Amino acid sequence: MEDKLLNKFLGAVRFACLCILLLWSIHIISWFTGYSFSHWGIYPRELYGVPGILTAPLVHGDLEHLFSNSFPFFLLTGIIYFFYSRVAAPAFIFIYILTGFMVWLFARPVYHIGASGVVYGLMSFILFSGFFRRNIKSITLALVVTVANNGYFYGLVPLKDGVSWESHLFGALVGILVAFIFKGILENDEIKVDPWANDDQTEEYFLSRDTFDKTIRERQIEALEAQRLREQNLEF
Repeated sequence: MEDKLLNKFLGAVRFACLCILLLWSIHIISWFTGYSFSHWGIYPRELYGVPGILTAPLVHGDLEHLFSNSFPFFLLTGIIYFFYSRVAAPAFIFIYILTGFMVWLFARPVYHIGASGVVYGLMSFILFSGFFRRNIKSITLALVVTVANNGYFYGLVPLKDGVSWESHLFGALVGILVAFIFKGILENDEIKVDPWANDDQTEEYFLSRDTFDKTIRERQIEALEAQRLREQNLEF
């Protein structure tokens, strides 16, 4: 069990590290060559802006921009791949593609670059998985993410020039949608186990095993039926 958890943890960290390595490699290449990858961004409603749906999250304007996205991207990706491993890959792909597509459809006609839209999507996915799944693990993760990113909501409105708030907004909305879509696919630690499921013993119990699963009305009806049967037996 411990080896399985360790491998799961290492797998999540490995994927998150590969993502960050890719972001930094592209920026370092741009810095060394002096070549700007800004045209890899999303330019809304233009055909030449469509490839940016795939490439825009990989491009950053400067080191500050890259730094601001690197840690949350690493942390949130690791969390999803460790705690939501069954849905991590499709959820990540949905968030990545749909966020870019929504930006292409509705954002301002300028180049939109950076991984912040995906970051907001991942953050929103974890936050709203807590609402939709309603178990201790998902609620705890939602609270941790909320506390760690207390400026989350400020990025959803156009407060600062040069910031693609549309990417943040659409990423957050897509994260909610994806959390809802995958809410029914539970992880192994989220599945409730019936303690009686593997009990093949035939011994009798003082109370029937489904006693506490019944409503008060159902128990009252059973009690009245049992009393009626006892009275019938007494007549004979």
